[in-house]
This record gives sequence, structure tokens and C-alpha cells, in this order.
Amino acid sequence: MKGTERAAAAGKKAMSVLEKYKFVLLILLVGLLLLLLPAQSETGKEASAERTGETVQVAFSLSELEEKLEKTLSKIDGAGEVTVALALRTGPRQILAQDTTGSDRNGDRSEERTTVVISGGSGREEAVTLQQMAPQLQGAVVVCPGGDDPGVQLKLAEAVSDLTGLGADKISICKGK
Repeated sequence: MKGTERAAAAGKKAMSVLEKYKFVLLILLVGLLLLLLPAQSETGKEASAERTGETVQVAFSLSELEEKLEKTLSKIDGAGEVTVALALRTGPRQILAQDTTGSDRNGDRSEERTTVVISGGSGREEAVTLQQMAPQLQGAVVVCPGGDDPGVQLKLAEAVSDLTGLGADKISICKGK
């Protein structure tokens, strides 16, 4: 009996302590969960990127953009089967972080720049990217059977302008076979 009485007394004591500090324990538990959540999501992203061999950066493909435009523009009434050719002014670029060190010797100023690199373990190094610049388009040519109809030309020019950001003066629409 003494053993069960001791267990009951210990249980009552634990319940009174738990009742007294329940809010403190609740706050500690929530804080612990919040600390663990971001670490799990970041680790998951990195692990999935490493498994697939992908980089987190968005890749640009001119041919994919042209195909997407062709599919979209072909749905415009009167256009028919559309072929699109895009010209690039500049390709996608990255601005990398650089560390600059300067020195002044006898009135001669010299400056040395080095690209900032992060070591990722296993001998892997990556340059730190400050900004990714999207490619700039120079112009577009759209060829379709309905290219001689002014109404279709207007619809196509507006659609290409909206999707690419090109002005109407940089878009040429021609009748094709």
C-alpha cells in the first residue's frame, strides 16, 4: 500500500507543479517548435535540390519561351498555326558579390577585387550571387496564316507585347503558309 500511496502523492505533486507552470511550459514548447520548423524546411529544400542535381536559380530557355508563345498565340482567333522567333539583346546575367581591398603606397592607389565564395563542404564552392538579371529581348517575329489581317495583327502584337514587354515597334507579324 505504501508504494501506491507514494505514487499517488508523487502524481498529485507533479500535477500541482504542472498546473502552476502550465503557461511557462506551453510557451517553451511553442518556442521549441518554432525553432525546429525553419530548420526542417531549409534542410528539405537543400536535400531535394541536391537529390535532383538542380540549382535553386531559375534557368532561362529561349526555345521554351518561343514554344510557349507559339502555343498561346495559336489560340487567337484567325491566327492559325503560329511560329515565333525571338531575338535577345542580352542573355541572363548574375551580379556576384566581390570583396575589395585597397592600398595606398607612395601616392599610388591600387585596388584588388576578389569574388566572394562560400564553401559548401566536400570541396564544393559557390560564388555568392547578389542579383540575377533577366535576359532582355530585342525583338520578335510572328509568322502565321492570318498575318495579313489587320485585326489579327493587332491582337497578336498586343499579346506578344504583354507577354514579352516588347513595344509594338519591336514586333513584326507576317503572313505565312
